[in-house]
Amino acid sequence: MTKLINISAVSRILNNIDDKTNKPLNYILRYWEKEFKIIRPKKINNRRYYSEKQIEILKMIKFLLKNKGMTISGVKNLLNQKINDLDYTNTISLKADYYKTNISTKSKKILDKIKKIKEYGKKNAS
Repeated sequence: MTKLINISAVSRILNNIDDKTNKPLNYILRYWEKEFKIIRPKKINNRRYYSEKQIEILKMIKFLLKNKGMTISGVKNLLNQKINDLDYTNTISLKADYYKTNISTKSKKILDKIKKIKEYGKKNAS
């Protein structure tokens, strides 16, 4: 069984948060759900839950819209191209840019955790 994550948690994962109130901006995900047929959350008791695969697609949509400045229709066209599903190694592809950025972000988080562990070890060694 796949792990399902509620809409507020997904908004936080995507950093769709109101700066003033610190509340998740769930309406963005609901809008993207209407625009992108590929996103179909499971509804349980009238609440939306997303799979990890859908969250990855949402991350890519946000990256293409916000970081690459693409339009909704441009992102739709890119996601609808079946050939792009296997296009991870193409260094000029937009999806490759997303994956490079994603790997870089994850690497930085891991290095930060390692750094904190090392610092903690130094403090306790003395």
